[in-house]
Amino acid sequence: MIAAGLIFSNIHDQSIPEMTRRRTMASIPFGCRYRLIDFALSNMVNSDITNVGVITHYNYQSLMDHIGNGKDWDLARRSGGIKILPPYVAAYENHAAGKLYESRLEALMGSVNFINRCGADYLVLSDCDVILNIDLSRVIEEHIKSEAYITLVTKKVDVKNSLFDKAVDVLTTDEDGRVTDISFTMPKRGSCYVNTNLMVISRTDLQNIVSDSIAHGYKSFTRDIIAKQLKKKLIRTYVFDGFAACISSLENYFSTSMMLLDDNVRRDLFSTPDRKIFTKIRNSAPTKYASDAVVKNSMIADGCTIEGTVENSIIFRGVHVGKGTVVKNSILLQDTYVGAKASLNCVIADKNVVIKDGRTLSGYETMPFFIGKGTMV
Repeated sequence: MIAAGLIFSNIHDQSIPEMTRRRTMASIPFGCRYRLIDFALSNMVNSDITNVGVITHYNYQSLMDHIGNGKDWDLARRSGGIKILPPYVAAYENHAAGKLYESRLEALMGSVNFINRCGADYLVLSDCDVILNIDLSRVIEEHIKSEAYITLVTKKVDVKNSLFDKAVDVLTTDEDGRVTDISFTMPKRGSCYVNTNLMVISRTDLQNIVSDSIAHGYKSFTRDIIAKQLKKKLIRTYVFDGFAACISSLENYFSTSMMLLDDNVRRDLFSTPDRKIFTKIRNSAPTKYASDAVVKNSMIADGCTIEGTVENSIIFRGVHVGKGTVVKNSILLQDTYVGAKASLNCVIADKNVVIKDGRTLSGYETMPFFIGKGTMV
């Protein structure tokens, strides 16, 4: 059995426009040193999927800089490895129109060459905005054993405390795990099974889907393919019981990041010995803490200088926190500089932000104060 992977890097960029103006969803920083694509890539590599295509659309320079030749994920290979699939006019469109894809299905149509030439028996399709650490080899085994048409990875969530968007696909299944219905809004109460947009399908079935979609002008993978095949084909679910979250808004990015301060969440994501999360290696000096610095319940990357107080915060590489400054419940991305005697609460500072001395900035948990990349405050 040979499997290949396809990762969609731009499908949900509109969900968090504050952070995707200059980058893809896939390259949004997360958890001090990672990017969102690291989870999808690592899940595949840890499951011996070493032929991976990354479908891009626009703003993908930072993604290319992060991935490089794939050596940090052991994907710098002569055979297989990682391939950036840049946007181009899809074969089914008039080239003069200059149209790029707008949906998952159209993205697959534009990546038909990779699908045809990957030489795999099965393909694993994954988005970049769902954070989880999963053994995909088990999903593939279940897919083969059940002889399913498509296997969808799902997560059971409590509606009131869900880390998934309210407009996510909600699946109804029978006792054997077969999908019997699909809706596009969550119920108002109770629990439900949501689609993580991580799925397994055979290469020949995916080829047939793409060619049939081109012929009929289909646009949506969920509505035009999955929903229409529920009674004709066996579409099953694989229920994932570990930690999973979907980055669907700035508020959701903030709350999910803050959950990393929970030992159980960190352990679930990063402490499985045979399923490490890989990322681009950057050699930096250890973080320097001043004699009067105070740090409580925070994640702090290397290469930082902490002279003030940091509480309940996520601090990325190269951040400077000045003397007398208090940073609480905040996320400071790479190379952010905070001067002396400043006060930050519920703030998200993108890369290379400069916050001058004495500034007081505050948001709220459900509406964090966001500072764009390279801004001086």
